[in-house]
Amino acid sequence: MSNFLERMRAGEVLVADGATGTNLQQRGLERGVASEMWVLERPEEIVRLQRDFIDAGADIILTPSFGATSIRLDAGGAGLGKRAAEINRRAVELGRQAAAGTGVLVAASIGPTGQLLKPFGPLDEAEAERAFSEQARALAEAGADLLVVETQFDLAEARIAVQAARSAAGGLPVVCSFSYDRGTRTMMGVKPSQAAGELGGLVDVLGINCGRSLEDNLKALHELRAATPLPIWFKPNAGLPQVDELGNTTYEVTPAQMGAQAPEWVRVGAQVVGGCCGTSPEHLGAIAKSVKREA
Repeated sequence: MSNFLERMRAGEVLVADGATGTNLQQRGLERGVASEMWVLERPEEIVRLQRDFIDAGADIILTPSFGATSIRLDAGGAGLGKRAAEINRRAVELGRQAAAGTGVLVAASIGPTGQLLKPFGPLDEAEAERAFSEQARALAEAGADLLVVETQFDLAEARIAVQAARSAAGGLPVVCSFSYDRGTRTMMGVKPSQAAGELGGLVDVLGINCGRSLEDNLKALHELRAATPLPIWFKPNAGLPQVDELGNTTYEVTPAQMGAQAPEWVRVGAQVVGGCCGTSPEHLGAIAKSVKREA
């Protein structure tokens, strides 16, 4: 039995990490360059960020493999699609290095392909299934503790990713998390209750990550809690990005504000809490402190 699932069944509240991409940009990753490039080129920065989250109180860290399907890597123009398995394995290895000796779980991130399925876009279901299976298999073989299919917006693609993860990952726990960037709807109009109805029988944990405001994410959490008995994964973004005249990006929600609201997330029904875009180690520390104090 997975340590993660044991802890979920025991009712423990776990703290997941914060943002990968926005934090790496603060540390020098060029805007428009995928985080996966630093898995190969700047692995020490990946490990440093993950250790910063662990020091802040994270019980779970995610791998920087969000965009590491061969489809998305090829679309980036760097010719990395053929190295998808290598990049995913290396991402897990870095997570294991960061978490060594801490008991922190390494969750392998699987994001959307970046293309729409037919008839709305060019992607065949079979092609998507092959890409997700390749990624999930590499992540599992490298030693991930669980798989997180995250920032989903289309039920059909999410289902393909989840089923691929189930079949390719040797029985690892699977989380599926949607991004409600239209308030309490995804960009394809999916409601939390629909995600629960369609995928609740296929996953171990359902979730919400990213979106718009903390208030909108909380509304989505209420709806999801009412629709499923499964544990809930909740990683809202730190508000919307604000770009100044120099092109610098900041997020409107402060660490103190996120920390103050985190106990309410748990009271509503989230069992894994953390943050998405804009969530720094400082934000994460405030979340962890408030949640663990309440516990």
